[in-house]
Amino acid sequence: MKKKNLIIAVLVLVLSLIGVFYLLRPFNKSPQKEVADFLKGGGQTAGGAPAGPHAGHGGAPLAPPAPAPEEEVIPMEEEVPTVEIPLDKQQLIGVKVVEAAVKPLVKVTRTVGRVAYDETRLATVNTKFEGWIERLHVDYTGKYVRKGEPLADLYSPELYATQQEYLNLLKWSEESTKGKDDEIGGMLSRDAQSLVEAGRQRLKLFDITDKEIKRIEESGKPVRTLTIYSPVGGYVVEKSALRGMRVMPGEKLFDIADLSTVWVLADIYESELPIVKVGEPAVISLSFFPGKEFRSKVDYIYPTLAGETRTAKVRFSIPNPGGKLKPQMFSDVLIKSPLGRRLVVPEGAVLNTGVRQLVYVDRGEGLFEPREVKTGVTSEGMIEVTEGLKAGERVAASASFLIDSESRLKGIVQ
Repeated sequence: MKKKNLIIAVLVLVLSLIGVFYLLRPFNKSPQKEVADFLKGGGQTAGGAPAGPHAGHGGAPLAPPAPAPEEEVIPMEEEVPTVEIPLDKQQLIGVKVVEAAVKPLVKVTRTVGRVAYDETRLATVNTKFEGWIERLHVDYTGKYVRKGEPLADLYSPELYATQQEYLNLLKWSEESTKGKDDEIGGMLSRDAQSLVEAGRQRLKLFDITDKEIKRIEESGKPVRTLTIYSPVGGYVVEKSALRGMRVMPGEKLFDIADLSTVWVLADIYESELPIVKVGEPAVISLSFFPGKEFRSKVDYIYPTLAGETRTAKVRFSIPNPGGKLKPQMFSDVLIKSPLGRRLVVPEGAVLNTGVRQLVYVDRGEGLFEPREVKTGVTSEGMIEVTEGLKAGERVAASASFLIDSESRLKGIVQ
């Protein structure tokens, strides 16, 4: 019995020594490597102590072994989150993949305009003297008048007196030149001619025509009423003159508009102002002319903004043959603004979450990567991508909202 207990104690001691040996060895060495190092090091133990009293020749202790080189740690690439949509499921939900491409982009702005008078072809008729209207040649609004056509006959005491003075100067001039050849006669003749010319100029300043002045000179009598003529050809758009009405200097009698050319004024929103430029082509159509289009260009962009609608006025000029285009007619206006070559994708490829904009890039084998992008101008179903995408990359152009729903269900996109 004592012999059996002794054997058990020896076994426990051996096992304990083996356990201590493994605890003290370096962790980065396998047992096989430990034995090889022990043999190579001339019996050096795991703790670095020599196996015997003489580790080397001549009794000199061996140098400690060099530390093992650290293994190089290769950083792992961050895995890009993707959502998997099998090909059969893509066909089922109608996924269409297209390439992002650099193409010429034209921004089309559609708006509504109205026909207006060409302000450069408007004229007003008034007088520079006080008088009374005795006859109207144009007695209703809307009548067409030609340039030089009579509008009204006016009687003015001031104008009548001016005519009489002019006739007196003519008579004095004729008498001063008769039978006087001396130097004094010459001086009087020159003075008389100067006064006559001043009287004629005064009549002209009252807008009396040369034809009327010649008639006064030939008759030798002042004309009771003088006729006012139209300065331009066009339509009478406003008439303030009435028969028998007293007229004061500068008071407006007629407004005449030449409608051979008209303006179209359209409204564009302030967000479109940086895009629309003067000289860009436009197409104008009216319901009055079904199927007919008028080609024009942006003539002018007004510098003010309407506070109620947040819009600015844009002006176009178009010919009006036959006067068929009437002021205040409504029209449809289409402005084409070329923006050059831009990186674009179909508008349906971009999902706007309210906080950011996403596209789903096709990574192949049914995998789609959600990627945040920044966008620019939208036109004719295409949208410009300014950041986050490169030309040639393939994106989901249709059913992308279904892919987005799948990615949110799987927690890929928050």
